[in-house]
Amino acid sequence: MIIKSTLSVASVPVTMPGVSATDMQMLLGPEDGCPNFAMRKFTVHPGGHTPHHQHDFEHEVLVLAGHGLAVMPDGSHRTLSPGDAAYVPAHQMHQFQNTGDVDFEFICLVPARVHQPVNCS
Repeated sequence: MIIKSTLSVASVPVTMPGVSATDMQMLLGPEDGCPNFAMRKFTVHPGGHTPHHQHDFEHEVLVLAGHGLAVMPDGSHRTLSPGDAAYVPAHQMHQFQNTGDVDFEFICLVPARVHQPVNCS
């Protein structure tokens, strides 16, 4: 079993094109010997957002803190609050935006085989 504190994991800026004011922590992944999933924590600062993008893999999101929007494939928006969980199918366009005045934090799980350190949610 591997147990880490999120306080002990470095936070790095996400540098993909189209991202604004977003950091990521790689909580658990292949580097830790996790063969199937990578668990990442994203912090989207006030006014920030992930890029509007898609992946060839699914991922799951759990909102921890703050409030935000999920931009849906048709361009509509869904409000996200702490405790909300979201499933993003492979190839689906999506974006997460911080709509509050505090950090919007969420956990994002992806297959370990596709994780890249700056891969955003």
